[in-house]
Amino acid sequence: MGYAHEYATAVMRRGRTPMEPADFVPDWADRPRKGKHFPGAPSFPLPDGGCAEDATLGRGLFGEAGDGAFTLPLLGSMLRDSYGLTGRRLAVQANSDLGSLPFHTHANWSRGTASGGGLYPIGVHWVSGASGPLNPGVYYYDTPHHRLTRLLSGDVSGEVRDALGVLPEAADTDQFLVLGVTFWQNAFKYNSFCYHAITMDIGALLQTWRMWARAHGLRLGSAFWFDEPRIGRLLGFDPEEDGVFAVVPLRWAGTAPDAGSGPVSGARVRRVPTEKSRRTLTFPTLRRVHAATVEGSADRPAPGVLDPALAPPAGPGERIALPGPAPLDAPVRRALRERRSSFGRFTGSPLDTATLSAVLAAAVAGSCLDTDAETPGAPPLTRLHVFVNHVREVPPGLYEYDRDTGELVLTRAGSFGAFLQENYFLANYNLEQAAAVLVPVARTHAVMDAVGDRGYRLVNAVVGATAQAVYTAASAAGTGCGVALGFDCVSYAEEFGADGRGEIPLLIMMIGDERRRPADYRYDIVAR
Repeated sequence: MGYAHEYATAVMRRGRTPMEPADFVPDWADRPRKGKHFPGAPSFPLPDGGCAEDATLGRGLFGEAGDGAFTLPLLGSMLRDSYGLTGRRLAVQANSDLGSLPFHTHANWSRGTASGGGLYPIGVHWVSGASGPLNPGVYYYDTPHHRLTRLLSGDVSGEVRDALGVLPEAADTDQFLVLGVTFWQNAFKYNSFCYHAITMDIGALLQTWRMWARAHGLRLGSAFWFDEPRIGRLLGFDPEEDGVFAVVPLRWAGTAPDAGSGPVSGARVRRVPTEKSRRTLTFPTLRRVHAATVEGSADRPAPGVLDPALAPPAGPGERIALPGPAPLDAPVRRALRERRSSFGRFTGSPLDTATLSAVLAAAVAGSCLDTDAETPGAPPLTRLHVFVNHVREVPPGLYEYDRDTGELVLTRAGSFGAFLQENYFLANYNLEQAAAVLVPVARTHAVMDAVGDRGYRLVNAVVGATAQAVYTAASAAGTGCGVALGFDCVSYAEEFGADGRGEIPLLIMMIGDERRRPADYRYDIVAR
């Protein structure tokens, strides 16, 4: 057993035994940038190809992957809809930062992809080879300005392809999106816990791309197993302060890349981003878990290795049939731009069962990321428990969701409002007022036993992907949603009887109707 097992246990028990450093307080006046700034680097605006009329969220979640190819306008649209800043929001809500939001320095900017506690960023790099529309090189996506910053000139796509090893999706392309993280941009607030949030954020972004691509007749797979130190060196990363978490090959329209293009020895990004913080800190726990998940990064799991760790089906019990899911026919762009956290605005009014059915179906569809470790068509790594508070024609109680039949399986009847609130750490939600609380569980330790410590990243990414699918489905269905990590995992596991099965509750997802006519201000940077 590697260190990631110890880290996962510490995360689960942090509500009872604080993680080190227990006395840490963020220095908000010295926080880092939410993105990266490379002084003097040339940059280029990205086009926006819009959103196709038939590119609905339902197609993105439940449709088949297409065989289309990316163009620069399509790539620009996907990046803008997923990670570009789309507007500023002010609203009367229950979150703790409400008083500071009217000030420009604390403005709350919105984007399509959720993240743990704020817009704490993943760095999106585009490695473009000779078949691309721009000069070959390495580009960084500047999210506030929706533009590309060129960090390196020259075709180094062969270096990425070689680092990926034997991967069919990478064999015939020279276009790659690479997701990297600079830990201080998250650790300044979350310290050692940030690795847990980061790995979920990776999954949320990948799920946005997966839904967006499917809605537009494209297919995106992602690689989690590759020679991480090698790609990190190419991007100029510090191996202790930065990590490379996923690589996404892009099928590009036009001329196929030259099969003879290969790795470029010694090529690397030399530009160094400026640091806004006057003082940066390091956290031993964070460094240890990162080192554990980098070890063996190029040893891709063989097909079927994960099978013993997959989620079992729902157990026996009284069943309640749900109606067919409400159609999620909103354009994927609109669903992403309407997505937001409810922050205490739930009303406690009964939710329509078709809406609940749609959100639960979306959660299951979102529990697959098409990664290099997942077997197509296999059961997911997670399964869902559902606390029903206020849903029409469904009595209050704790249920499991049967992903195969679309039914709720009763675990225990009765109201769980007091349990939910007592085991929530923050004051920004009254969980009893949510119509339902969805809780994905996974056999995290079994996954790591099967594929090594790097499996920790995979489990959390799948959970983050599920959360993003629920967020956008709720948006498309016209109901509210909130996702939180601040709850007592141990109490939930005991309530589910999951501890004996090795399942860990990883986050909670609240859905329900919100108060009408809220006191909101919204300024859109780009049209919806």
